Order: sequence, then C-alpha cells, then structure tokens
Amino acid sequence: MSTATAFDLCPETGLPITAPMAVRPEMIDYNGHVNVAFYVKLFDEGLDVLFSRIGLSEGYVRERQMSFFALEAHVRYLREVQLGDPVQVRAQILDVDEKRVHYWMELIHAEERWLSATMESISLHMDMRTRRSTAFPDDISARLKAWHNTGLVRGRPEGVGQVIGIRRKG
Repeated sequence: MSTATAFDLCPETGLPITAPMAVRPEMIDYNGHVNVAFYVKLFDEGLDVLFSRIGLSEGYVRERQMSFFALEAHVRYLREVQLGDPVQVRAQILDVDEKRVHYWMELIHAEERWLSATMESISLHMDMRTRRSTAFPDDISARLKAWHNTGLVRGRPEGVGQVIGIRRKG
C-alpha cells in the first residue's frame, strides 16, 4: 500500500486528511464551545483514521501484538469550534526513526477551511507482549517514511517546537 493511494489529500496543503467529523453535543462545555479535552479527542480520532490507512489500527495491535504510545503532545487552541461544526484533521509526519514518529496535526473547519487548533506529538512503537519499545516492522516503517516524504515540500509548519510560556513585552 502506498501512501499516495491510501489517503484523501487536503486541497490546500496536499497533506493526508480525514473525512469531515461533526462536533458532538458531549464535546461542548459551559462556555458554549468545544472543551479542551475534546480537541485532543478529535485529534486522536483523526489520527486513528489516518494511521489505520497505513496499517496502524486496532487490528494491528491484535494481530501483531504491537502498538504505539504517546510520549508528548502540545496543543494550540487558535479559533473556537462549536456544536455542529464540521471539522477535519490533516496530518504531517515531521520525523520518523526506527521506533518513534513525530507528527503535526491541524484541526480545520471542513467547510470554511480555517484553522482551529494544532497538535504536535511524538509516539513510541511498543511490543505489547513485553511493554517495551521496539522497531516498526519494515512495511509500517516504509509507509511512515513515504508519508514523511509527502510533507517535505510543505516544510515545517508554523508553531512546530514552540515552547510554552508567558510572552513578556521588552
């Protein structure tokens, strides 16, 4: 399976993108917008869809007894999404090695095409029998590297690697 045929591609960026997902009632908090935890949930749901297209799915865990665990994540909330808004997740692999994948995701409004949030994360490939890190199998590694290569023309998105803190005026 090549990544070129595995993904729908975002028309603006050329990155792999999910089908539209609806913002559901349980995601709305007392401020009338999506709660911070549900932004992460939307990213997680989108990542599950995109990773499954290269073979990293629940079936992968059952059949191969391997999975991937989040090591670190950084979310930026840029513009509110509200109940009923259709959203999509697009993703770029920033780096990959034998055991880890560093990726960037963007949550966009599916109709109006504006950027709502970003999430940068690193995940580690795990052997579920030993609960220790292990190298990706060759087929998965090749698909991750191919996905990584599709994003090289885009370059590093604005916001990658940002340090969190209060910005002070000089």
